[in-house]
Amino acid sequence: MSKELDIVGLGNALMDALVVLPDDSLLQQQNLKKGEMHMAGNERWQEVYSALGDLDISLQTGGSCANTIAILGLLGAKTSYCSQVGNDEFGKLYTEQLIDALGQHAVIVSEQDATGKCLSLISQNAERTLVTDLGAAIQLPSIDHFAQDIRSSQLLYLTGYLMFGDMRKRMMSAIAIAKEAGVKVALDVADPGVIAAMKEDMYEVIRDHVDMVFLNQSEAQSLCGGTPESAIEELSQYCEIVVVKMGSKGSMVCRGNEKVFSDIVKVDAVDTTGAGDSYAAGFLYGWINDWSLQKSADLGSRIASAVVSQLGAVIRDRSRLAGFVQEING
Repeated sequence: MSKELDIVGLGNALMDALVVLPDDSLLQQQNLKKGEMHMAGNERWQEVYSALGDLDISLQTGGSCANTIAILGLLGAKTSYCSQVGNDEFGKLYTEQLIDALGQHAVIVSEQDATGKCLSLISQNAERTLVTDLGAAIQLPSIDHFAQDIRSSQLLYLTGYLMFGDMRKRMMSAIAIAKEAGVKVALDVADPGVIAAMKEDMYEVIRDHVDMVFLNQSEAQSLCGGTPESAIEELSQYCEIVVVKMGSKGSMVCRGNEKVFSDIVKVDAVDTTGAGDSYAAGFLYGWINDWSLQKSADLGSRIASAVVSQLGAVIRDRSRLAGFVQEING
């Protein structure tokens, strides 16, 4: 049956503020540990943001799920995204950028909470130090307004960041709607820290509800123990497709008895933000277009390599993305 939408995503809407630091002195001044994520309230976030002075700041739609959905939309897939922003300038810019990428969205506006935001402080070696205020993103009251989008899609895309707080309830509601409508469910585990905090719950969700799972090498080890190969073997008992991303070592994908490997395209890394998100976008674009596993994985690798060679998690040049599709699919 033909579906109105290809893929819909439920995630935490975070405005990414990306800054390349001339040196690490600001990190020291603000008592920030290099390479780590620091959770903050709106007041503390604004304090660090104000300390940037006249440094160039790039504002882009963020949140792991949103990055993937935005690239899919820019590739030409029919997508929608559900989350919540605040009634402020960041929220207005966020929805404007989503419309540009997707043509539509299911983001609602909170009058009580500020838009969620992530300040990405990028050191000269491309390492990121993050200051994150989740704000309105995790206060989404329900997904009732999003239910029809889910039913009308081929696949519901989620990330492990939804495992916390009330967003867990929203995620499970979305999964129930998807399963009832015969819609596939994909999950990117998202972060080893999520597994550390929610390992048993995460495994249960994957085992009982997920058709396609994305993990990186660290996440695979944290969740299953052992090697990427053994994690694929284990999770393939429950999921139709298992993808393990191994950074500079490429990626492995399994569907039943079929296993493929995709190498990376070597580039000079500028910002590693969104590498895994962009890989998922490329792979899923191949999936919705009935490409082989190999071509789908290769497109994921190609887009991920391009993303880390620029500032920001989303390639917004549609013609460039179309060139990658042509390069892989001929």
